[in-house]
Amino acid sequence: MALLFMVIGLLAGSTIGMVTWRLPIMIAQQITADEAPSHFNLWLPASHCCHCRMPLVWHDNIPLFSWLRLKGKCRHCRQSVSWRYPLLEVNCALIAPLCYALHPDNLALVSGLLFYFWFALALSVIDLQHFLLPDKLTLPLLWLGLLFNLMTGVVQCEDAIMGAVAGYLTLWLIYWIVRLIWHKEGIGYGDFKLLAAAGAWTGWQSLPMILYVASIIGIFYGLVLWIKNRRLTGALPFGPALALSSWGYFCWVTL
Repeated sequence: MALLFMVIGLLAGSTIGMVTWRLPIMIAQQITADEAPSHFNLWLPASHCCHCRMPLVWHDNIPLFSWLRLKGKCRHCRQSVSWRYPLLEVNCALIAPLCYALHPDNLALVSGLLFYFWFALALSVIDLQHFLLPDKLTLPLLWLGLLFNLMTGVVQCEDAIMGAVAGYLTLWLIYWIVRLIWHKEGIGYGDFKLLAAAGAWTGWQSLPMILYVASIIGIFYGLVLWIKNRRLTGALPFGPALALSSWGYFCWVTL
């Protein structure tokens, strides 16, 4: 069974790699009134090399194994394939059997842990690279959290709904306080929705701890960047810290 979940993790990691590359491009190419519809989406064109645009044959598209067999290079142009793809696949392949090991007799909990992790990982990668938390991921994560708690009762539905509302309003209020006092945007709307999703999965009671841990993670990340560059270069993405903190809390709640 653990091997099956490892395979599922590899497939999920491959899908996340595709989503984190294509979704920001799709958002950047939003259709306006005077533009023709774009044919670029999550499924089209088919998998291809980002450098030479040559389509990948099926045996060059096997998660992790194809990357290892081709030594991390495109078969056609020999350009390096980003390390992001095998790293995502390895992470998902390791996390999937771990989630199963935590709850071997409860597939509903395992599924909840995995779906939350996959969405959190995709959002973190996109935010780190593009300072963006797409509605196409944050809103489904929120609704999945409410549906999960409705079906399993891990968190009472009233607490989950209040968690979604309180999560959004908490960061919304912080946003306006910062804007009114310092006349700048201290946090993005995507963070509001991500914390709302966290509240939907873990309940309103979890929000202070999630924000506290996320703040510590954010400070640590800022210190690492400062040590590396000897200066802070502009804004820091808060989404990965929120995602890691909230998923970690959800794991603890389900134990």
